[in-house]
Amino acid sequence: MCGRFSLTISGEEIAKYFQVSQVQDWSPRYNIAPSQEILTIVETSKSQRQLKAMKWGLIPSWAKNDKTGSKLINARGETVAEKPSFRNAFKHRRCLIIADGFYEWQNVGKNKQPYYIHLKNRQPFAFAGLWEVSNSEQTEEVLSCCIITTEANELMKPLHHRMPVILSRDVYSQWLDHNVFDREILESFLTPYGSDAMLAYQVTQKVNRPTNDHPDCVEPIVN
Repeated sequence: MCGRFSLTISGEEIAKYFQVSQVQDWSPRYNIAPSQEILTIVETSKSQRQLKAMKWGLIPSWAKNDKTGSKLINARGETVAEKPSFRNAFKHRRCLIIADGFYEWQNVGKNKQPYYIHLKNRQPFAFAGLWEVSNSEQTEEVLSCCIITTEANELMKPLHHRMPVILSRDVYSQWLDHNVFDREILESFLTPYGSDAMLAYQVTQKVNRPTNDHPDCVEPIVN
């Protein structure tokens, strides 16, 4: 699964790297948690990429209130095309969820040791995401999203049996394209990212608290 991640670069860097024309105000975030606002990229009706701030936790269009989103922060890639909560978004509302690292916790006896995982080249990347627009009786229109997960690669297996889907840059356009409906093509993108391109290291327990959102969350523990 994926329950925390980071995005520590500026709005200008995000726009340049992901080839988006507008710049979104963004302060570096080191410990992004569910229900918080995150930064995504969607495709407009004119086939242009657009940055959108969304709530992390998918709220299906049929949900009566936004509490559903707290349970839907992740969607399993193996069933995303079939589950009622995700299948419509999988077909019509796919997005890129921008990050530059994420956390996972390894069971160590009775404790859990947090790890920070990022690409070796330290570049930002995009999780495969789904998004929805909800407008329940209790809330105004809310944009919400979730991260798709897949089986763990060799780097991640000692930490957890699942990991977020990190998309290759060469499939961004197809993933966002409204005209791509082929389930086989879309599901072919939902595979584990290569271990050789990633690093993982232990970090402080400070990351366990969502209120701790500081650079020291991503600093390696020095033994």
